[in-house]
Amino acid sequence: QVQLVESGGGLVQAGDSLRLSCAASGRTFSIYAMGWFRQAPGKEREFVARINWSGRSTYYADSVKGRFTISRDNAENTVYLLMNSLKPEDTAVYYCAAQSGRYYSTRERDFGSWGQGTQVTVSS
Repeated sequence: QVQLVESGGGLVQAGDSLRLSCAASGRTFSIYAMGWFRQAPGKEREFVARINWSGRSTYYADSVKGRFTISRDNAENTVYLLMNSLKPEDTAVYYCAAQSGRYYSTRERDFGSWGQGTQVTVSS
C-alpha cells in the first residue's frame, strides 16, 4: 500500500505561480511512476503530468505544457508540480497518484493509489 499526501494548494491570481507537493510513504519501492491529475467543478478528472520514479521521463498534457513542471526528490519520496503562469481555467482540485504497473500510461485507471486532493483556485 502506498499513501500519498498533497499540499500546497491555495488561492492565487492569474499569472501567479504555485508549487504542489505530494509525499509518498509505505511501499514506495513498488512505485513505477507518479502523476498529477485535476478535476474542475462539473468536469471529469483529467491528466496533467507524469514522471517515472527515476525522474528521467516526464510527460505533460497539452493544456499545461510549457507552464507546469513535474519533478521529484528521491531522498524525500516527494513529487512536485510547479505551476507557472496560472490561468482561471487551471482552477481545480489537484490529485497526485502512483502507478505500480511498469508501463507508460496517462489513464486514471492505471494509477492505483491516490491522495486526498488539494484545491487550487485562480482568480482573474
